[in-house]
Amino acid sequence: MSHFSIRTDRADPWAPQTLVLRFIVNLAGLWIASEIVPGVHVDDLPSLLAGTAIFAIVNMLLRPLANLVSCCLIVFTFGLFVLVINALLLAVTAWVAGRLDLAFRVDGFWAAFFGALVISIVSLVASLVVRPPKVRRF
Repeated sequence: MSHFSIRTDRADPWAPQTLVLRFIVNLAGLWIASEIVPGVHVDDLPSLLAGTAIFAIVNMLLRPLANLVSCCLIVFTFGLFVLVINALLLAVTAWVAGRLDLAFRVDGFWAAFFGALVISIVSLVASLVVRPPKVRRF
């Protein structure tokens, strides 16, 4: 009997390296958004770290539901409605951060929209540059 491995092109989304990589990419995206988008404010490192963790949790819990509820709008707008969903998720993140008295806030929809756009661009660039580890099965 021979042993062989099958490699897939997909990374394990729950591998510790993948989770850490996604956290770092979101951290960089939030930081860059706070630096260049008026209305996105992250005043200190602890707030950035906590805000990134909240952003990850909000994305994990609410993104699938938001995509399911708005799937028709996503299709009819050729995917552009995803930008609105991203803005709303960033706004929810800022709302939760505000409830926790963090120095992380977003001033209105357009700040959330452009902040989410910056985060998406950072994530896209990072995904082109860095590849997470592949799933390996035997």
